[in-house]
Amino acid sequence: MASPIKFAHVVLKTARFAEQLEWWKDFLGATARHENDFIAFLSYDDEHHRIAIANMPHLGEKINDTVGVEHFAFTYATLDDLFDQYERMKAKGISPYWMINHGMTLSAYYRDVDGNQVETQFDSMSLADADTFMAGPLFAANPIGINVDFEVLIERYRNGATVETITDYATAGQ
Repeated sequence: MASPIKFAHVVLKTARFAEQLEWWKDFLGATARHENDFIAFLSYDDEHHRIAIANMPHLGEKINDTVGVEHFAFTYATLDDLFDQYERMKAKGISPYWMINHGMTLSAYYRDVDGNQVETQFDSMSLADADTFMAGPLFAANPIGINVDFEVLIERYRNGATVETITDYATAGQ
């Protein structure tokens, strides 16, 4: 069986179309490849769209205690990029509700206008190292991760701590 070659996009439905569209354009630095009163197709890279947002004004508010998607994630190329996104959003009054070192990633989780959860992350390990880590005792003991404070990490990083030190799972949260 052939597996897909990539994950292409997510479609969000909302009753708050204009607000959601503005939030996602800003959050991703995206542009609309097509936009009308019903739907917008947003992209920030070489994909024709990564997020589509459909205007459905008849929808009720999201109920969080039902089944569905927990969150989806976007990876940044560098730790600097992840920290820049954190500071950019913070300056707009948008702070993550959770910051965590998962071991293989350093992550910040946000909620969009409708409460959809989105993770921003930096891969702190190669795929081979992540596979080894996830098969090891540290991950088995805590497969979710260790809460961290980006303010503390950014200060340490700007004072000369290395990427490896900032993202080290064994010392995370200390």
